[in-house]
Amino acid sequence: MSFSPNNVAIPNATGIEITDDTLMVDLLDGRSVSVPLEWYPRLLYASRQERQHWRFIGNGEGIHWPDLDEDVSVEALILGRPSGETSQSLRTWLEQRNT
Repeated sequence: MSFSPNNVAIPNATGIEITDDTLMVDLLDGRSVSVPLEWYPRLLYASRQERQHWRFIGNGEGIHWPDLDEDVSVEALILGRPSGETSQSLRTWLEQRNT
């Protein structure tokens, strides 16, 4: 487990499941966190194959999708923080995917 700036224990992720509209993350303490894919536009626009190609960062402190250049921290999920990507950055990324 890692610790946030407020000294609240943040459990590591132990597994994930991704549907067409939801990211679900299982946590070491037995909880599961579920958020809409709309929070992470790169995941929303990704193919099923791209969404399934992921790895844990650290010991489960986050999740990385190498094909999408996307990282999601467990802390952000627990605290309800969606992606901070700007609309311009997303637009550029989408344009590069279509070329």
